[in-house]
Amino acid sequence: MTDHIPRYADKLLGILLPLLPAIMIDGAKGVGKTSTAEIFASDVLELDKKSTRTALEASDFSELDFLSRPLLIDEWQKSPEVWERVRRMVDNGLPEGSILLTGSMQSTDLSLHSGSGRIVSMRMRPLSLAERFQFPEVITLQDCFAGTVPERIHISSPVTYSQYMHEIIKSGFPRIYRAPEGAGTRFLNTYIQNIATKEFAAQGIRLRQPGALIRWMRAYAAATGTTTSYTKMLDAATPGEDDKPSRPTTTSYREALQSLWLIDDLECWGDGEDFFGRLKQTPKHFLADPGLEARLLNLSHDDLIRGRMDTAHDPDYGSIAGRLFESLCAMSVRSYASALEAESYYMRTANGSKEIDLIIVWEGNLVAIEVKTGAVVTDDDVKHLNSFAEKVGDRVKEKVILTTGDKAYRRKDRVLVIPAALFA
Repeated sequence: MTDHIPRYADKLLGILLPLLPAIMIDGAKGVGKTSTAEIFASDVLELDKKSTRTALEASDFSELDFLSRPLLIDEWQKSPEVWERVRRMVDNGLPEGSILLTGSMQSTDLSLHSGSGRIVSMRMRPLSLAERFQFPEVITLQDCFAGTVPERIHISSPVTYSQYMHEIIKSGFPRIYRAPEGAGTRFLNTYIQNIATKEFAAQGIRLRQPGALIRWMRAYAAATGTTTSYTKMLDAATPGEDDKPSRPTTTSYREALQSLWLIDDLECWGDGEDFFGRLKQTPKHFLADPGLEARLLNLSHDDLIRGRMDTAHDPDYGSIAGRLFESLCAMSVRSYASALEAESYYMRTANGSKEIDLIIVWEGNLVAIEVKTGAVVTDDDVKHLNSFAEKVGDRVKEKVILTTGDKAYRRKDRVLVIPAALFA
């Protein structure tokens, strides 16, 4: 597959496939699930084709028993009965490495048991920074946990602030990312319209006003990197409108977008109340892709460079360019964490006095990460990281600041300053 961009999910799937009978790759439409699964598949059933579904259902799914393994069942949700068939096959002793399923929609009817030996789920996100640039020398999240990052670091990044803003606008959906210059905007516009006009209908949700959903998504994008309430989002989405969507309607929007893997909120770290007092409990809001967020806000590369503020911007949360850069870094780091099967969180005290953008938890240990849009790191920028490490202790294996700068180095207080494109 000559046009396939090597992914972290490729490596993880290569590890898991020999160990498990059936694996489901989840993620938003267009993140590259099928491309990754096809690397390993010996046979493919494309269930988005009606003829394939009809033939499979006519055989009462017995055709699954005769196809080559590993078998990829692509867009399995188009024929939901296939899930029950595969689950029964697993219960009846399906050998390891037999079946891969890919889908762009979550079903609330499914019960995934990661440790039960049934169908195990792995999440795939859009292209991370490391997958886009693939520099030969990087500092990895695994190095941070292992304590193998050198004291003296001699690597630098050619990626400029302007290029990071360009990466936000380009989007991390592989086909859109590879699109000719100028075509990505059209593709993203079509992607957004399809969500409102096709994907919701596929879930049995009829939208009388697709524009209302898109306005709500725009408000969600404006709230990226914040814990803004859904009520404030609704007000931002419908300024001056008396006939606003009801709370149940906006709840159905959110649930449907979650089922399409288009909302990727970051949960709060719940282990720190002994150290920091009461913590914020609401998740930090992100959509699946920062390029999608930027397109919903109608932001161009020049808008981000010039510091244009969206009308829904809340000054308490900093610039929209800074929060979109945080979204890009968060999406990337969560991909690296998923490859380790680590968990990702953020931490903020209830009064907002202390915050850590990302806390990665792996085998009981922690890596604390802050994101800074600028290149220069001051003592003030690292004070929350140092306070966090002092209180939590030896569980914190590294303190990291990701920046738009060009050099990686370790400060005297042992904080690692890393250009975001050099973290992997």
